[in-house]
Amino acid sequence: MASQPSNIYSLLSELEAVLDKGFPLLSNYLVVVKRDTVESLVDSIYASLPTEVQNAKSLLKHCDEMQMEAKQRAQKMITDAQSEASKLLSESVLLQEVQRKAKEFQEQVIADCEELKRKAMEEADAIRIQAREEVNRTKEGASVYAENVLANLEQNLNQLQQIVKSGQVQLERQRSSIDGNNYVEM
Repeated sequence: MASQPSNIYSLLSELEAVLDKGFPLLSNYLVVVKRDTVESLVDSIYASLPTEVQNAKSLLKHCDEMQMEAKQRAQKMITDAQSEASKLLSESVLLQEVQRKAKEFQEQVIADCEELKRKAMEEADAIRIQAREEVNRTKEGASVYAENVLANLEQNLNQLQQIVKSGQVQLERQRSSIDGNNYVEM
């Protein structure tokens, strides 16, 4: 295993040498090299990498995949939580609206009941006043009727008294005339 890292270093040195031997372009900014030579060296470098590096590479790839999956699950959890929060907020707003409407309805019913009570009291008062007035009219009518009946009775009694007196006077005259006739005859 100790030979593998030294082998990698020697392969990297060869790659540097190939780049140094390449045809320079634009003041050594670009270098033209044989593609086959570079590819062969890169393949040898990969082959010379220790299995731990290759395992680490697959492990890194697996970690990246796990991170991506964790990010996706976390994003889904966040999205679900936001959706649930929106739903709860919507239900809360709906509940508040229902409670507000119920309170308005309750206040309206109370106001309507108060208005009905007020009208009923006014009607009761009007009926009471009307009944008092009717009682007073009836009393007045009864008094007038009683006065008329009593006045008629008094008038009738006066007429009867006159008739009785007249009858008494006539009886007295008749008696007097009978007594006077009887007295004379005697």
